[in-house]
Amino acid sequence: MVKTCNYHLHSFAKVCRSVRVNWHAMAFQPAFALLAISPMTSAIADDESDYYRIITIAASESPTGSRSSNWKPAPDDLALEVSGLEVIDDNRVAVAIRKGEIWFLDNVYADPPTDVKYHRFATALHEPLGLLKHNGAFYTTQRSELTRITDTDDDGAADEYLTVAKGWGVTGHYHEYAYGPKLDKDGNLWVTLNIGMGLKGEHRKRTVSNPVLGYHQGRWRGWGMKVTPAGKLIPVCAGMRSPSGIGANADGDMFYSDQQGNWVATNSLHHMREGAFFHHPESLASMDQPGSPIHGVTKVPNGLPYPDAVKQFDQLRPPAVWFPYKKAGQSATDIMLDESGGKFGPFAGQLFVGEFTQASIHRVFLEKVDGEYQGACFPFRSRLASAVLRMDQGTDGSMFVGLTNRGWSSLGSASYGLQRLRWTGKTPFEVKEIHALPDGFELTFTQPVDRSSAEDVASYQLNSHTYLYHSTYGSDEIQKRSLSVESATVADDLKSVRLRVDGLRELFVHEIIADRVKNAQGQSLLHPHAWYTLNKIPK
Repeated sequence: MVKTCNYHLHSFAKVCRSVRVNWHAMAFQPAFALLAISPMTSAIADDESDYYRIITIAASESPTGSRSSNWKPAPDDLALEVSGLEVIDDNRVAVAIRKGEIWFLDNVYADPPTDVKYHRFATALHEPLGLLKHNGAFYTTQRSELTRITDTDDDGAADEYLTVAKGWGVTGHYHEYAYGPKLDKDGNLWVTLNIGMGLKGEHRKRTVSNPVLGYHQGRWRGWGMKVTPAGKLIPVCAGMRSPSGIGANADGDMFYSDQQGNWVATNSLHHMREGAFFHHPESLASMDQPGSPIHGVTKVPNGLPYPDAVKQFDQLRPPAVWFPYKKAGQSATDIMLDESGGKFGPFAGQLFVGEFTQASIHRVFLEKVDGEYQGACFPFRSRLASAVLRMDQGTDGSMFVGLTNRGWSSLGSASYGLQRLRWTGKTPFEVKEIHALPDGFELTFTQPVDRSSAEDVASYQLNSHTYLYHSTYGSDEIQKRSLSVESATVADDLKSVRLRVDGLRELFVHEIIADRVKNAQGQSLLHPHAWYTLNKIPK
């Protein structure tokens, strides 16, 4: 019997505690019907392709056995379940796949990609969940180590596999995934580690424990780690549940994405820095290990509204961005910075975050207020062929997207594959940025607005909510409140509007719906919904 896991995504390739599962015979089609999709996603999907085209490089047959128009098989029935993705140059990409191999794909920029060449570079890896080309070698995080892989004799196949770093605990529990690496501005490599779920029996014997809090986990599980250029493994921050996405912003600061579950109200984006604790307290089993930057936690509040928990729990740091559940995805994954300088459209310098269950991608704008990150998330592109797990930017500015729904169901016509998002050159009418103000928000747009609609306060709907910080799985939106827009003032260049809003609340998510705002041509916003995480109100 297969356990369906309620379709809440926590990480890559979770085997749902069944011993024998025929994944290709598994009845995924009914799951598609049950998956919850926000009305915003379905309503705008047909228009998104006017601005960002999806080009299929490879994709499996659909889970039901029918072949969609996007079906492009890899050779010899290669299951291209992409778990790592790295652009090599203006012709090739490298992909790690679930079965423990690295493949090079040539001719991937062709449109359509009719002559893609496949070459296996490396094999015999243990669950690689990331891929990076760095200093003339490829790096991947296997379940128990960070590995450097090279082809020393230039014959096209890897022949040297060196351990760069190890030292985190592995009990054998299925949920102990390890992700990365990603590179920061100082040349450090970052790795994030899942916690184990409900460790028992033999797994429990291999854990470290915190006698005060009573938590048991493998060493450094639920932590963000960095590896220095000298190869030293350093624990940096804790409180992660299923941190499958890692990435740097334009300033080189490191972020990770987490997924809803126990202690984690909904999907979230966090700034990783020394000594920060995020939400999952079982990571504190390693708090007293040598090198830990977190100390002195003796009590974890349970069952409080999140703003109250932050006030009572000194080490708890709020996420930079909350992704309201189902409205803005159900299972956040990879993080990609748009470094194209405009080749990928009007969002240069912003982050894109993958989404597993809904087979889509969200966009994130960040700003600093009082030295801390906060910002807004927006829908960006839906209807990828399968679950989005990995993303990387091509040399032409396009986005390569690695897909696999292994272990869970996702929307889409395929179980796995590789696609590319290409900007058509046509600029969508969107809210580009949202800045917090002492008395409201400033919205900037990708195109000039129609002054009459943008200055009409009836064009906007605002509300706010927070979540419960508790050991229960996820959280409903609580303490919800509608907000009044007192005035809307359009700038002289017609590219921004200042909203004066009554009732802003710190540490609350503020939903902003601008569904009646038009551009100069009378066109509505492609995505009128946005969610701003207001950790601090500017002075």
